[in-house]
Amino acid sequence: MSSPRRSFRDSSPAGALAQKRSQFTFRNLSQMASYNTSCPLRVVTHIDLDCFYAQAEMVRLGVPEDRPLAFWLRYRELIRVVAKARPHRCQLPGTCLWDWPAYRPDSAENIATDKVSLDPYRLESRRILAVIKEHLPSHLQKVEKAGIDEVFLDLSAHVHAVLLERFPELAGGPPDGDPFEHLPTPPVSALDWQADALIDLDEEHAEFDDPDWDDVAFLVASEIVRNIRTAIRDKLRYTCAAGIAKNKLLSKLGSAHKKPNQQTVIRNRAVRQFLSGFKFTKFRNLGGKLGEQVSQTFKTESVQELLAVSVDQLKSKFGDETGIWVYNTLRGFDTSEVNSRTQIKSMLSAKSFRPSISTVDQAMRWLRIFAADIFARLVDEGVLENKRRPRTINLHHRYDSQTRSRQSPIPQGRSLDEETLLGLAKNLLNQIVQEGHVWPCSNLSLSVGGFEDAISGNMGIDGFLLKGEEAQARSLSSRTRPDPDVGALSHPVEKRRRMEDGGIQRFFSKREHPPALGPSDGALGNAGGETLCGRGAEAGQDAVYGVNGSVTPGDGPVAQANGQEAGAACGHPCARCGARLESSEALQSHQDWHFAKDLQEQERGMLAFGNQPSAVAENPHSGGRQPGPAASKRPGRPKKTERGQQKLNFG
Repeated sequence: MSSPRRSFRDSSPAGALAQKRSQFTFRNLSQMASYNTSCPLRVVTHIDLDCFYAQAEMVRLGVPEDRPLAFWLRYRELIRVVAKARPHRCQLPGTCLWDWPAYRPDSAENIATDKVSLDPYRLESRRILAVIKEHLPSHLQKVEKAGIDEVFLDLSAHVHAVLLERFPELAGGPPDGDPFEHLPTPPVSALDWQADALIDLDEEHAEFDDPDWDDVAFLVASEIVRNIRTAIRDKLRYTCAAGIAKNKLLSKLGSAHKKPNQQTVIRNRAVRQFLSGFKFTKFRNLGGKLGEQVSQTFKTESVQELLAVSVDQLKSKFGDETGIWVYNTLRGFDTSEVNSRTQIKSMLSAKSFRPSISTVDQAMRWLRIFAADIFARLVDEGVLENKRRPRTINLHHRYDSQTRSRQSPIPQGRSLDEETLLGLAKNLLNQIVQEGHVWPCSNLSLSVGGFEDAISGNMGIDGFLLKGEEAQARSLSSRTRPDPDVGALSHPVEKRRRMEDGGIQRFFSKREHPPALGPSDGALGNAGGETLCGRGAEAGQDAVYGVNGSVTPGDGPVAQANGQEAGAACGHPCARCGARLESSEALQSHQDWHFAKDLQEQERGMLAFGNQPSAVAENPHSGGRQPGPAASKRPGRPKKTERGQQKLNFG
């Protein structure tokens, strides 16, 4: 996407750059590229769809934009009204009971007892998010989906790139190499905000003051956001509002300031003026119990009045951490990160009952609906392909004013389906029912959470037990390039092989000939059963090592018609260090050397962590210890062997 061009006039006199400097430094400028949440030049946007559900129905039904439309989602509550309908008294054109794959004709008669599905709106939400991403550089996207109809964008890095393109004097860096050197002032004295709603500056600042780089950054961001909103309107027929500010808190308040279909810019110099007219209970994380406590403590909900409260007063009332957070929030400070993960964290399916339900059968009917609803959404998340799956399931039950919750882990390692979810939900319901006092129930909800991405490239336990062609086919599909860690993975098998061939007993008993590897012997490729050079039970057959260490012959595609050819292709590599030996006897001797060194290192480790006398004395220069006179005698090692032991010479 090409960067928006400069839309302001240059009126700086000659030599002005050398006389006056910006309040921001080159370091502040570079912080933009790394999305530093404390950067004073940070730019964050909140985009909020206007009356999203109603707009979705207008798009679906082809309703003209100038026609008033209200949206009836549950019971008899009017919760979504298109802006043009607000001044009018209007009839509801229809309700939205969705019975896949079509809207039900009897929805109006059953809206009080049946459940509304939000699947059509989730689909529209994904389409809108796709358009947003299309209009951002692929390598400069930091998008957080905050809800079905809202997103946060951290545009700092994108704006940074545009600034360097438009103003070459910034791209060269500080002339003296000092990142704390102040930037030159912007070569502009007026900015064209077009149709943006611009928050007035407070009394300490004046509009005739020259803009600084934070103002220019907000201007660039406003152009980017305007283009995104236009694309959403042109491609999908949806309008949205936006807020542009230095953080998430302010940008969200800004998007709601001028609705519908407008964008509000809150410059840094206008933050105090903007917030002074708010009730702090409208702020994110201050609308619940904490906001209520603050309001009751100071007998006000006004931000303007609370600005007179010192940080020490807030700390004494709510503790140091919470007090400081409230103090900063009232002044518009927020360093929370825009989380670029757009994947959902949980799924909920719920129903409030009017009238309440009063039997287990009724509850089970709804649990089946919830399970089907959630599983359909899990399919979209890739649960069938094992891409993402939840780890926990939760059931919430409300009786009178009491809410009970039960949670259960979702079994891993096997496929997840609708019946599995229903069975888990039924168990949770039984736990609640057994406690008594559960009817009538006014609300029931089922949710899953703890989503995690599946680990690709690993095989389950069945992979270790596969035989023949199936095992070899899986081996080939998982092996795309040589793995530098093959040796590390093969150690347990090599150790087992050594133990079967005599292991440590080779050092304590006489044996004329050590076991030699056959021409087709080799190392196990990975723990999942892949054989780089298998030991076949018969010539031309591969072997797959099972979990119990057994060797199973097979006739997979890796097998060679001649066992000698397989051995020649693999050579005689050491699985520990990668060295290649000329013969199987040389390889066996080399592996014995590794094994002996392991024993030696193990013995040294036991001496180092044991309560043995140290072999070094204090070193006043290094802070450590110097070798003492008895160091060469290796104190701590037994002076003589115990009965039945022999000394080993590791030369």
